[in-house]
Amino acid sequence: MAKWGEGDPRWIVEERADATNVNNWHWTERDASTWSKDRLKELFMQVKVEDDIGECEVTEVSTLTGEATANNRKGKLIFFYEWDVKLEWKGIMKDGSSDVKGKVHIPNLSDENGADDIDINVTMKKETKETRLLKDLMRSKGAALIRDQLQQYIDGLKKEFSQGMILPPKDKTDSPVTPVNKVKSPPDNKDVKPVPSAQKDLTAAQNMKNLSLGVKLETQKLVIKEEFKCSVDDLFETFTDPQRVRAFTRSDAQMEVEIGGKFTLFNGNVSGEFVSLDRGKQIIQRWRYKSWPDAHFSTVTMDFTQKPDCTELKLTQTGVPKSDYERTKEGWKNYYWRGINMTFGFGARLF
Repeated sequence: MAKWGEGDPRWIVEERADATNVNNWHWTERDASTWSKDRLKELFMQVKVEDDIGECEVTEVSTLTGEATANNRKGKLIFFYEWDVKLEWKGIMKDGSSDVKGKVHIPNLSDENGADDIDINVTMKKETKETRLLKDLMRSKGAALIRDQLQQYIDGLKKEFSQGMILPPKDKTDSPVTPVNKVKSPPDNKDVKPVPSAQKDLTAAQNMKNLSLGVKLETQKLVIKEEFKCSVDDLFETFTDPQRVRAFTRSDAQMEVEIGGKFTLFNGNVSGEFVSLDRGKQIIQRWRYKSWPDAHFSTVTMDFTQKPDCTELKLTQTGVPKSDYERTKEGWKNYYWRGINMTFGFGARLF
């Protein structure tokens, strides 16, 4: 046993008054999803642009699915966020002769992309020569303003969730909270003046600027397409019926098949939760291997398409650690696709 004060600093809890996360070694996580949804809706509803031809504005945030977390690992802040956004917009000509309604789709708002790299797809319901001018306005000025709003979200997320994530090291203590309008001057110098509030704000801003945000876990995007000789309903059930999952995985499977429901597969080696369930069409999951860094999840999206003689499954998985990309890819083929085909005969042709 190590002498007092000589143990591994990662585990010496007595050297912090709160005995918590000494030297910020352990991974800690804060859920930023609720804050993000509220902030994104607020920012999107401020989008309104105009020129000599007409004006366009966002009228509704119709879809906002995804998640956001702030993580502290070894004193480094790492932010993970991934959102799929759909907006409703309308436009009207200056002379009032034509108006239009349409949609904006932002499929890849994530920590892997800067604001300038995010896709913003603008469509409209009814297109004519006049209304196309409104669409062009939304695609140019509207998209530019949306990117500005997205950058505000990214900056705000890092600022909001940087506070309190980095604990003071063992040799320092938290600064005491000074009551409002009560400034304690040093006893040996009565001429010292309290720091003006403006200066305090400047100092806080400088501290935020100098805060180390760390290096993100390097990840890759995995896309696999596979065809199964069954109906789309049968294939959807294969991924959502616990008995079927236990059958093709040949192992214990615990599943709460509902939005927010947890699951564990392959005796706990795979775990996650359901983010979205659209029967016969799409499943979205937070998904991780047990061996991945603590609290790191990928996002798995399964899109089902019924074809004349089969069901096509397109699997898109974002946030896969680059070092584990090949193992993850082969895992889907060997333990999911092969297991399903061997158990239910979905590899055989339909007659």
